[in-house]
Amino acid sequence: MKKKAVVIIAILVAIILSFVGGQTYSKYVTEVRGDGTAQIATWDFKVNGQKEEVQTISLGSTYDSSTLVNGKIAPGTEGNFQIIVDATGSDVGIDYKIKFSDETTKPTNLKFYYQEVEYNSILELGDALSGTINANDENKSKTFDIKWKWNYETGSNPTEIASNDKIDTQNAQEITNYEFDVIVSGTQVVPQA
Repeated sequence: MKKKAVVIIAILVAIILSFVGGQTYSKYVTEVRGDGTAQIATWDFKVNGQKEEVQTISLGSTYDSSTLVNGKIAPGTEGNFQIIVDATGSDVGIDYKIKFSDETTKPTNLKFYYQEVEYNSILELGDALSGTINANDENKSKTFDIKWKWNYETGSNPTEIASNDKIDTQNAQEITNYEFDVIVSGTQVVPQA
């Protein structure tokens, strides 16, 4: 019986010590809750006032009226058109690239000009028209004024001029319409830390 009493007392002491010991080794726990929130940056990218349409440009509609012949382009005509890239309203920076596609046959001596640089083809010009509109730019609109010109005479001597006149005449017989599509892509600039 003494053994039984000692065992019972030992069990009670162990229970009491575990309770007291458990309280001694407990830790304080506080849980604080809050809400996570983030406003989403807006995306707004337009080309010539449009958001999704591919623009087709017909040079006959961009002419200098004093050089147009019966509503059609010919040697001696010139004009210009604009491409307006607009990121106004966008909260992020935008990398833009202007490309041209679906080009029909171009008159050989017709040239394009952008910022006083001459380009032999619209595709060559497209390689020069890309850049970035930064998120913090004050003006988020860029206008590209592109000129075109089909010189009346092309060449630096009578032989070259005669040869180019033949090319112009052949182009006029074979080409009835010259058009191309303008495709402008805008991609969000990757934010930097």
